[in-house]
Amino acid sequence: MSLDISELPLAGGHPALDLVNTVAPRVRLDHEAPYDHLRSPADLVVWASRAGLITAAEARQAVAAPGAGGTALQAAVEIREALHAVLLVVTGADRPGRAGTDVALERLRQFWTAALGRSALQIDGSAVRLQVGMAAHLLIPDRAAAAAMDLLLNGDLGRLRRCPPEEGGCGWIVLDNSRNGSRRWCRMADCGTTVKAQRLTERRRARRSAAPVAPGSGAPAGTLLPTQSLTEES
Repeated sequence: MSLDISELPLAGGHPALDLVNTVAPRVRLDHEAPYDHLRSPADLVVWASRAGLITAAEARQAVAAPGAGGTALQAAVEIREALHAVLLVVTGADRPGRAGTDVALERLRQFWTAALGRSALQIDGSAVRLQVGMAAHLLIPDRAAAAAMDLLLNGDLGRLRRCPPEEGGCGWIVLDNSRNGSRRWCRMADCGTTVKAQRLTERRRARRSAAPVAPGSGAPAGTLLPTQSLTEES
């Protein structure tokens, strides 16, 4: 799924999951290798704008900020990979490896703690809110860290689903917000349709290979050979 970052589906149901899913597919498939869509600072800004982490004005500030670019991209990728490692355990796709899981959780805590240090409490009408990210050059990774913590602490993790690699899915992790909890694929229009088409092709091949062959003809029984006519068949 090597789409332009401006066309990459935001199918996760949460900005933190959309960040994790900027690698597509998340596993190596027979027909496609993993592709990282966050290949430049510009890609990061486009993605963050689409995911709703930053406004248009903040996007301009992030681009123009001194020191912006590589530092923000590296931090966002680290947050993405640490969160992905944790979610693999949460979804049961990976066994809890205490050392690796603890490292990933600690990295997320460090990013979140640093983001809090660049945040401020603000009065918003009759409410007080936390404005995360007051340093333009690290605005996107700070918001990404906040999104990751929101997902882990406030999200319904029991509704997380992994697009099933064992069935040809891409390995993206999504929230199942369906009423009956039946979501299976990242998107039916992508992996769901592709896998169903592959299965249909495989069934057709299996039927053809299992069809009985007329003796000496090398063709399935009932097939007219070039030297046969309908009269001869009758």
